[in-house]
Amino acid sequence: MCVLSATLTYAQEKKVMVAYFSCTGNTEIVAKAIAQATDATLYRIQPQTAYSSADLDWRDKESRSSKEMSDIGSRPALADKNAKAETYDVIFLGYPIWWNVCPHIINTFIECYKLDGKTVIPFATSGSSTIENSVKELKQQYNKINWHTGKLFNDGTACVKEWAEKVIAVQ
Repeated sequence: MCVLSATLTYAQEKKVMVAYFSCTGNTEIVAKAIAQATDATLYRIQPQTAYSSADLDWRDKESRSSKEMSDIGSRPALADKNAKAETYDVIFLGYPIWWNVCPHIINTFIECYKLDGKTVIPFATSGSSTIENSVKELKQQYNKINWHTGKLFNDGTACVKEWAEKVIAVQ
């Protein structure tokens, strides 16, 4: 109960956002659970052109996702730039792991908003990778952001609420 009280008090004092990118729904389920646990604003990061199943075929070197991920400078266009992420104090940032890093649309999102000095808490879903390399890369690329240790969720939302409440309570 103490953690919950701290979470609600924190959410009232600080503006918290859960921004996430999800193609198949796995990351979205986790994002919604985090937003509910922290009373945060939920924002879905969407590409200007939605990904089809063929676009997501990582075994096809000609698929859209394969081409984007092989080009380190790729920045897929966003459907909108209305997140107002720079107005939040804490941002939970969610994404699936692609090629052991975050999808480049996450870079697009970060680069669209002034997040320097903000606390960003990454979370991810993956079928086989860990989150560590993606967080390491993000920290190197965007070193003026206050990055929190990331968390990988592959087992649904069983421990999401407890984790989110603990993380937000110490921010």
